[in-house]
Amino acid sequence: MELRKRAFGLSLGLVWGLAILLTTWWFVIFDFSGKILGKLSGIYIGYGVSWGGGFIGFFWGFVDGFIAELLIAWFYGLFSKMLYKTKQ
Repeated sequence: MELRKRAFGLSLGLVWGLAILLTTWWFVIFDFSGKILGKLSGIYIGYGVSWGGGFIGFFWGFVDGFIAELLIAWFYGLFSKMLYKTKQ
């Protein structure tokens, strides 16, 4: 089975972006310190534990998740062809 790379990347990029957005907003709503979550600012440019930072985190999380899942789908296809060759 061949994974559709863009669809896989879009779906999991969206999940990762939403996870960062909702976690950030959760921290803001319940006034958590955000020390651990704030470390994402070292990875994602412009990110911070704030309402606006949630949107920035969503953007970077989506891009990060999309690229990572494209690579996973590509490796999956590559290894599937190598390991499960069909006789034609």
